[in-house]
Amino acid sequence: MKIAILYICTGKYNQFFNDFYSSCESKFLKGRADKEYFVFTDDLSISNQKNVHLIERQCMGFPLDSLLRFEIFMTIKDKLLKFDYIFFFNSNALFVDSVGIELLPSNSEKLVGAEWPGKRKPFKHPMFYPYDRNKNSAAYIAPYEKQPYLYYMGGLNGGEAKAYLNMISTLAQNIRRDYDAGIIARVHDESHINKYFRAHPCKILSPEYCMPEEWITPEFTPKIIFRDKVKVDQYFNKGRSSSYGSKIKKSALIIKDALIWYLK
Repeated sequence: MKIAILYICTGKYNQFFNDFYSSCESKFLKGRADKEYFVFTDDLSISNQKNVHLIERQCMGFPLDSLLRFEIFMTIKDKLLKFDYIFFFNSNALFVDSVGIELLPSNSEKLVGAEWPGKRKPFKHPMFYPYDRNKNSAAYIAPYEKQPYLYYMGGLNGGEAKAYLNMISTLAQNIRRDYDAGIIARVHDESHINKYFRAHPCKILSPEYCMPEEWITPEFTPKIIFRDKVKVDQYFNKGRSSSYGSKIKKSALIIKDALIWYLK
């Protein structure tokens, strides 16, 4: 079994790779799969491991580093076609327990997605999901659809090689079309992933495989976490306010946006 792992780290994000690599090597299908890592980075000294392929990529800044990731992945399509499975992990992903074939797609579903493990019950209604509301965007999701609403995180997805390459090819084209028209989806690549998964069923990963570190409780045992970046480097705080007033203002904007979605 051959698995390609896609990973982007530039600038300050380079500091996450070695921990991710070590955890993935020791805990993900150890001894059961040949894993090769395709790392897009501006630090070509980040690793000298034989199964790590460093691909020079300069930091484009926010949001382009995230928004254009599928376009970046398509530059190595010929290499990726040689694998059985392809997975993308966010730079702050970390395996903290053994993970086996349960991460792979099922027979009926060729793709794998991770549902956001939302913790705030009042905001679990679809009206509060941060779907793209712009009808001119390829990522637009409408209200009142009969199909159940789920919200997928952008930091972990994968699948059988052919199905995954079909997905990222479509997403790269949709994002580029939007961008050339002056449109950037609300949550960038994540918005487009959510639109794609509504039309292409995927295996849905439970919270054990996609839990933000800051949400972990003593009674919960995760297998893959997304590290609290601020704990690693205060650079990632970027002036965010955690004051009570800021939280009230943010909640009010979420409610306003949710109502507008139904009224448009």
